[in-house]
Amino acid sequence: MKVLVTGGAGYIGSVTAKALEEAGHVPVILDSLLTGPQVFVRDRIFYEGDIADRALVARIVEEHPDLDATIHMAARIVVPESVELPYEYYRDNVAKSLELFDQLHQLGKPRVLFSSSASLYALKPDFEVREGDALDPTSPYARTKRMMEQVLEDMAVATDLRAIILRYFNPIGSDPDLESGIYAKEPSHVLGQLVMAARGQKDAFTITGTEHPTRDGTGIRDYIHVWDLARAHVRAIERFDDVIAASGAPSVVINVGTGSGVTVRELVAAFENVFGKPVPLREAPPRPGDAVGAFANVDRAHELLGWHTELSLEDAIASALAWGEKRQEILGYE
Repeated sequence: MKVLVTGGAGYIGSVTAKALEEAGHVPVILDSLLTGPQVFVRDRIFYEGDIADRALVARIVEEHPDLDATIHMAARIVVPESVELPYEYYRDNVAKSLELFDQLHQLGKPRVLFSSSASLYALKPDFEVREGDALDPTSPYARTKRMMEQVLEDMAVATDLRAIILRYFNPIGSDPDLESGIYAKEPSHVLGQLVMAARGQKDAFTITGTEHPTRDGTGIRDYIHVWDLARAHVRAIERFDDVIAASGAPSVVINVGTGSGVTVRELVAAFENVFGKPVPLREAPPRPGDAVGAFANVDRAHELLGWHTELSLEDAIASALAWGEKRQEILGYE
């Protein structure tokens, strides 16, 4: 199969492109390089440009008429930044995606696999969330993801567009061959921050929020190895039509996580165990837009995708640490 991957120069996009290749498929990358580094594209088919550039999307389809599906990952993703820059987030994540979806429909490429987010879910007392649970997106970033879900749901009813919406939980770790990983000079992701503190690039790791209604007061997350997440995309692409048929609707939402919750303090303890020494810590209030968190009920992913996670939290931490040693060689900066 040949698959268009928007945002394919990014962290999750580049790892997913590799997973597609390892499964025998051909990724075609469309990326503006606003954030993702071009080096992550490697030698893949690559178009530099905007997802809302209809002429470019038409040219990609003309040059690759055998495209089977689109994985739409291109998005701005930093929660505090979305609070500061809501216009940019709604423009890039919502308005531009709307143009992409309509153009794919017009060009007869109706299969869309969309990267959504577990940050949409409302807080539940037991923190375990199912796809049909109440939603309460607490940041502009999360609200852009919910809007795009609604756009896809409505377009799928009105047209022949079909959508599988994957609600990501918290991807961590790196490409298993250490060819790509977190690329931001100062990552906002919790594990990237831990790696920086462990390597002395920050004086301490900051636990943001210590009075949440969790077992130890810190936020709870479902940390999934990015390679397992990438494999879920491959499975969804390979089974696309069957998944839609089994769901009984023109679009379907699927949680992608491990099925277990880990607090920030528990993550720090696991990290220190893998790293072999303590990490300096400090505490601070929650950041703007931060959610208490949740973990995934993954029954639907098991049932519809036949997919299970294979890698542990410790595997993900070890790969993130290894990437921390390797990234300067690939990216040219620590």
